[in-house]
Amino acid sequence: MVQFLGSIIVHQMTVDYPERFAGLATLPMQDIKAAIAELERSVVQLGLKGAMINDQINGRTFDEPEFLPFWKAAEQMGALLLIHQARPTLVTERTTRYHLPNTIGNLVDRAVTFASFVFGGVMDACPNLNICLAHGGGYTCFGIGRMDRGWQVRSEARSHITKPPSAYLRRFYYDCLTHSEAALRLVIDTVGADRVVLGTDWPADMRIDWPVSWVLGLQSLTQEEKDLILWKNLERLLGL
Repeated sequence: MVQFLGSIIVHQMTVDYPERFAGLATLPMQDIKAAIAELERSVVQLGLKGAMINDQINGRTFDEPEFLPFWKAAEQMGALLLIHQARPTLVTERTTRYHLPNTIGNLVDRAVTFASFVFGGVMDACPNLNICLAHGGGYTCFGIGRMDRGWQVRSEARSHITKPPSAYLRRFYYDCLTHSEAALRLVIDTVGADRVVLGTDWPADMRIDWPVSWVLGLQSLTQEEKDLILWKNLERLLGL
């Protein structure tokens, strides 16, 4: 019921302010049939653009075969899936100090999610699936070379894919919420500015208070890269 109410509230915002908001649903991912039904209701009936979901479902990663019908349904609907974690993260198992389950854990979880989609063969099974990884994809871009090396030297890393993980980087979208110009520059140089969208983390305490101003003030980005991040990519991705 909470998931359904969340989708309805977001939908009402898009009705009240259609020039300002496009919405994403919340889904009961613990029940895949129900999640597919709610995604279809949200996209087809309510006009939402997709859904925001966690990095895992009751501790299970997205490469589990039981989840494939959901990815195929989302692909067929043209829905965007924004991956944004909920507590706990993987780091929570090691420490709860210093806010590390968030500041490090979110980035760890996002890299695991990328790897699960890719190494598990989900992106090959669903070639038109639209996934956006929050927080710049976490440690994905920094660690992609090591993932490629694992694919080269370990047979189990090639059990579902015939191309190196780096070949899948541009199959994903990434938000710009890196809190570091150098890190964002790495993401852009790795995946291309046309795969990066604006991220804010609002209203959490880790948010960027003035995200548009932050992007506009980044000296290493061209004006075209800034325009792509601030509005052009998302308009194209969501059909706005």
